[in-house]
Amino acid sequence: MIGTMMTGAQLHWRWQTLPVGTLSDVIGPGPCLVLAPHPDDESLGCGGLIARCCIESRPPLVVILTDGSGSHPGSQEYPPARLAALREEEAARAVQALGLPPERLLFLRQVDTMAPHEGPAFDAIVTRLVACMREFECSTILGPSRLDPHCDHIAAARIAAQTAQRAGARHLSYPVWGWTIADETLVDATVVLGWRLDVTAQLPAKRDAIAAHASQYGKRITDDPDGFRLPVKLLQAVAGPWETFVLP
Repeated sequence: MIGTMMTGAQLHWRWQTLPVGTLSDVIGPGPCLVLAPHPDDESLGCGGLIARCCIESRPPLVVILTDGSGSHPGSQEYPPARLAALREEEAARAVQALGLPPERLLFLRQVDTMAPHEGPAFDAIVTRLVACMREFECSTILGPSRLDPHCDHIAAARIAAQTAQRAGARHLSYPVWGWTIADETLVDATVVLGWRLDVTAQLPAKRDAIAAHASQYGKRITDDPDGFRLPVKLLQAVAGPWETFVLP
């Protein structure tokens, strides 16, 4: 659809009807770097891809941008530092379920909801990611969709785009919170190009990875009734046999 805007319903339909591609269509000839805004986004948006990469002996480098410490601000049992440590433990278990070697998981530990959108801190992260891409010989960076309605996701999308530009690498995005955009909401999108990746065989591992983030289900932290819980709409959207990867 060419124009200036489309509705959330039109966007989702475009994502859901992209052509089916191969793993090489999505990540190119080498390994890739997966940039996740928070611990759990790697599993929600790219869990199947990560598992497929590992099966095909092309394990990615998974980089978690923020510490996830803001999900339960009312918890006394899990103040920010302890919650951040828990979120890292959960992420490590999640990627283990996907078959990722532990040395290919990196935490940048930016404060939750405060990932930089520009400036010196932004530039420092980009510089580090460019170095990581060269060290691990990554030909593609996968970042969250710029249409995900969350400040850290938008920051990560910008970081991924700038990293790709500086590294001379390919850049594709994967939606996470974009799946929760209301059908009638207008979004700034014109053309949607990319692929769907078949992850049917990887769904058991992906489900285990998502479940590893138990703090985000309300099962681990019980003293903050208003704390974050993964919404059913989002979990349903990422539970299917396809993952979506969009070209910029």
